[in-house]
Amino acid sequence: MSGGHACSSLSAHLGWPQLTDLWPPPPQNRMVLCPARPPRGTRTSNGATGATRSRAFMFPYFIMLIFCGIPLFFMELSFGQFASQGCLGVWRISPMFKGVGYGMMVVSTYIGIYYNVVICIAFYYFFSSMTHVLPWAYCNNPWNSPDCAGVLDASNLTNGSQPASLPSNLSHLLNRTLQRTSPSEEYWRLYVLKLSNDIGNFGEVRLPLLGCLGVSWVVVFLCLIRGVKSSGKVVYFTATFPYVVLTILFVRGVTLEGAFTGIMYYLTPQWDKILEAKVWGDAASQIFYSLGCAWGGLITMASYNKFHNNCYRDSIIISITNCATSVYAGFVIFSILGFMASHLGVDVSRVADHGPGLAFVAYPEALTLLPISPLWSLLFFFMLILLGLGTQFCLLETLVTAIVDEVGNEWILQKKTYVTLGVAVAGFLLGIPLTSQAGIYWLLLMDNYAASFSLVVISCIMCVSIMYIYGHQKYFQDIQMMLGFPPPFFFQICWRFVSPAIIFFILIFTVIQYQPITYNHYQYPGWAVAVGFLMALSSVICIPIYALFQLCRTDGDTLLQRLKNATKPSRDWGPALLEHRTGRYAPTILPSPEDGLEVQPLHPDKAQIPMVGSNGSSRLQDSRI
Repeated sequence: MSGGHACSSLSAHLGWPQLTDLWPPPPQNRMVLCPARPPRGTRTSNGATGATRSRAFMFPYFIMLIFCGIPLFFMELSFGQFASQGCLGVWRISPMFKGVGYGMMVVSTYIGIYYNVVICIAFYYFFSSMTHVLPWAYCNNPWNSPDCAGVLDASNLTNGSQPASLPSNLSHLLNRTLQRTSPSEEYWRLYVLKLSNDIGNFGEVRLPLLGCLGVSWVVVFLCLIRGVKSSGKVVYFTATFPYVVLTILFVRGVTLEGAFTGIMYYLTPQWDKILEAKVWGDAASQIFYSLGCAWGGLITMASYNKFHNNCYRDSIIISITNCATSVYAGFVIFSILGFMASHLGVDVSRVADHGPGLAFVAYPEALTLLPISPLWSLLFFFMLILLGLGTQFCLLETLVTAIVDEVGNEWILQKKTYVTLGVAVAGFLLGIPLTSQAGIYWLLLMDNYAASFSLVVISCIMCVSIMYIYGHQKYFQDIQMMLGFPPPFFFQICWRFVSPAIIFFILIFTVIQYQPITYNHYQYPGWAVAVGFLMALSSVICIPIYALFQLCRTDGDTLLQRLKNATKPSRDWGPALLEHRTGRYAPTILPSPEDGLEVQPLHPDKAQIPMVGSNGSSRLQDSRI
């Protein structure tokens, strides 16, 4: 399933929206470059903050997976599959809460904008790796500063290029100062980004990144030019090949000196950090990212399933596989970092990093120590590209499907390719500021606010609206009609009580322990933080605004009557095909040609496809999540 930010399911936002799948992605097939999305937060000069918290992360991650991740994953799959509608159309179940669908679209829009920028950076590193010597291996480049201290320079491997002032013993240098700047860090900060000193100082647009951004969007568009029919075939490759690369890197990593030390560091928990609410909040955020919950992508992709497809089985297999891949990726990452720490003679926490530093600084630097380092770098960044594309496919398809389903006329159904092109062009234009010298500041701002706690709020409201407004008994009966059996008792309890309660308390404690965003030593100004909160609220605010709008346009003499009418299911809620509308969905009068009711696919060339949405949009029965 595409879900994604390399750690998380390397198939899922590298760690991010499966790049949670680029640094703890992204849904769907969101990957995260870490076993679980490393917590957001300030990084100390030696990187210990992120590394320390990541070791306290595994236990909360598994708890959140069991009691929130898998139940919510199953709920969204069953929701979209039952109605055969996207994230907007499914809210015929309770029209007043259609704002939840719009909130999902806003979140997917934000993630789609910055996520492709991360993919474009991976493209840039991939192209830069096509050389005999990696450009971030040494400190003898024009962009390097006097503080640069490369591990290969210190080992006299530069054929005389080592600065005379650099001590031959790099371990001594690292112990003497906390200000050591690696060539990979300077390549990232001074050459690739040409980082400005403030989020408001955009400077110039980095043309190489802009070009790679264009390449990213062209690739995404071409893979989605025929909708899920074309993307489904591409995903077979983008979702499976990263496992090949991951296994190659794992075999190489565990055979290196110091790999065992890195793996033990990865496996050793720090129980004193378990009581920190931020760790639990980060675990929840990672789960939402890696599984793609609340993005709308799960609902959209499930809407293309056959009505009787066993989505319960799918949800269990995909969730566990996603989690197992995250853990597996952790072994790969920390085996290489352990080797690097051993080479430098320092603790693993000194080389461990989080965020973009892991994907584009720490790991690339570690790769320079391997024989034939350009080959390993090509494999690594190619894997990141595939992981990111898997998530981006789902994000774009979510937006396109929502637009097409909402308009629902024959013209837009026939011109869906143009809708896809329009969304791709808009995403490219909106991503241009993120390729400027201040782009990384904005990218992290969007990642921390636009798609963070809002995912939790959206999921919580979705649970409440389905379980308590629509009614849990009716929803359990819907699932039984679709699958042939009701949801297991564990999921019934989680949907009604456990998942909403956990999400609510994590949200409360996250607010209590809130800390303003920082990037390394840069403190974001107040106006930038305010912009971040506005982005976060822009998705959540859709829910009450649309609820008021629906309340005003609903018939009723009193407010209570309007409220009741606005929350009850629409007349066209239920299975899309007439043959599946049994029980309480069975029509009392069979339709006849004279009724003018459309029960056949709108497009003659899709006559073999029996799935027809209640708004007239067809669904491909042979598609797979």
